[in-house]
Amino acid sequence: MINGLPGNVARIMAESACQDERFTLVPFSLTGEEITLGQVSVDQTNVTLLKPSEREDKINEILASYPGCICVDYTHPSAVNDNAKFYVAHKIPFVMGTTGGARQELEHTVKNGPMPAVIAPNMAKQIVGLQAMLEYGASTFPGLFEGFTLQVKESHQQGKADTSGTAKALVACFNQLGTDFDISDIEKVRDPKTQKEDLGVPEQYVGGHGWHTYTLKAPDGSALFELTHNINGRQIYVAGTLDAVVFLKNRIETNAFEQKLFTMIDVLTTGK
Repeated sequence: MINGLPGNVARIMAESACQDERFTLVPFSLTGEEITLGQVSVDQTNVTLLKPSEREDKINEILASYPGCICVDYTHPSAVNDNAKFYVAHKIPFVMGTTGGARQELEHTVKNGPMPAVIAPNMAKQIVGLQAMLEYGASTFPGLFEGFTLQVKESHQQGKADTSGTAKALVACFNQLGTDFDISDIEKVRDPKTQKEDLGVPEQYVGGHGWHTYTLKAPDGSALFELTHNINGRQIYVAGTLDAVVFLKNRIETNAFEQKLFTMIDVLTTGK
């Protein structure tokens, strides 16, 4: 069940699920109260959109019709915590692809619930792997970049409301490595003109991209280190999200979820 339609990421997720023989798309999607559409068509499947005021009346019927349902959440940061509580209340395992919200509260909700969930600031496996390498370096070589200054710039489509969760996670690593950087100083670029003209984002990807640059400078200017990861489109996130769904299915089938809260690192290290 792909929640967040008619949003772009949710639509791409739903289309991919329809084209992947491992999955059956549930023809319902949780959406925002402000959405005026009642249905959307995804790969010849009519998907009914359910607002928060409507979902309680339908969810038991949906779960009865689609046993083994796993929810994939690509909604809005403002809906993260409320949606998670809804999933937990109805014993629905879920993959939270939406960033933002109160993350500690989100984790607490899952840990105290009956079913497992995968929660990560980024579903792209390659970026998650890169983050894991940085976390290893930070724990193994703390203070390595002590005295260095850090600059962080992240560019995403204009509709992304929150600061990148990946940027926040990598900043935490760099701070453990010795920098002193506040996440409020992350430079968020959301202006399409700036993205095209100054950053060089290809025009066809201005509406869906994630470009990040982290720059470390020595105090005397004698050394500079720069890490960049530029993602165009959303397909890389789709692949990782679908792997996370398979991971949850396997945990449930083997009853292997004494641990409730999982990340994409768990997905990577278990090979799904």
